[in-house]
Amino acid sequence: MARYIFITGGVVSSLGKGLMAASLAALLQARGYKVRIRKFDPYLNVDPGTMSPYQHGEVYVTDDGAETDLDLGHYERFTGVSAHQGDNITSGRIYQDIIAKERRGDYLGATVQVVPHVTDEIKAFALAGQDDHDFVLCEIGGTVGDIEGLPFMEAIRQLRNELEPWQTLSVHVTLVPYIAAAGELKTKPTQHSVKELRSIGLAPDILVCRSEGPIPAKEREKLALFCNVRPDSVIAAQDLSTIYDAPLAYHREGLDQAVLDAFQISPAPKPDLAKWEDVSDRIHNAEGEVRVAIVGKYTQLEDAYKSIAEALTHGGMANRVRVKVEWVDAEIFEREDPAVHLEGFHAILVPGGFGERGTEGKIKAAEFARTHK
Repeated sequence: MARYIFITGGVVSSLGKGLMAASLAALLQARGYKVRIRKFDPYLNVDPGTMSPYQHGEVYVTDDGAETDLDLGHYERFTGVSAHQGDNITSGRIYQDIIAKERRGDYLGATVQVVPHVTDEIKAFALAGQDDHDFVLCEIGGTVGDIEGLPFMEAIRQLRNELEPWQTLSVHVTLVPYIAAAGELKTKPTQHSVKELRSIGLAPDILVCRSEGPIPAKEREKLALFCNVRPDSVIAAQDLSTIYDAPLAYHREGLDQAVLDAFQISPAPKPDLAKWEDVSDRIHNAEGEVRVAIVGKYTQLEDAYKSIAEALTHGGMANRVRVKVEWVDAEIFEREDPAVHLEGFHAILVPGGFGERGTEGKIKAAEFARTHK
């Protein structure tokens, strides 16, 4: 029977919940467990397919053709488990399904409400088809306190009561900022975030605290005291030079052990981290460098081309070279000579895009690549 790990975020967005989920899944895999990750997105779009890349980054397309959140790309890259349609749900899709059922009369005249109808749909999505997995990680998009996210938080609260006590775990990702003027790390934002989470009936079992540098023992003890978690369940997640160091960094911090302890799995299988040690070695001890220009139309937001950038990084790992990517706006070449910007690169990559904007610049970049071999 699967165990469920519910991952929420607080204080600010973009703390790396998706990378943390992917890293934790990779560490559990390294211990021999079978894992799956699912993403709950509270926005009202049915899927990200119609959203501007500047709004939400790339649309990650799964093997079965689903247009999903870019975090599913991280899940696949870190675990090797192919994502599918059933791994990403949005509020928009849930409401669309509920309204279709209401119009058909499936609710037999009942008043359709957030509780229980919306929360029941969320719970059904979380539990569907997981019997053959040891762990299911459910990441909730957004931050605690968002109006859109409240039905998802309520569904988690209900699931934690409905499933067995040993079957669920809450991991909360927050920010511990360093205030340079005061020369201090501040724990108050995390305390407020946990207070907000507890006000809607959820108590975190593990805190993952993002910071620029290490979190000293004094601050960890303070977080544990005021957020009501064990000191060894306060996990520091400091900035890294590459995301592919994250599994090893989280293991050194004891994240996977804290999860297994919370589930009372003892003795737990020892992790085999040779693969991740090899990945780290290939990145940090590269034997050469390759310069690649990406000529696109969404270059102001690198997340718009996330999978392309990561594919280049993986190619560099495989060949023990460091790939240095530079982003070039295709529209520049409609006014300027491509040679000024593209001389000295080993390769030029021209990704796809929609609409006419930037097309002529892409064609000129491709022409430059052909004529200069």
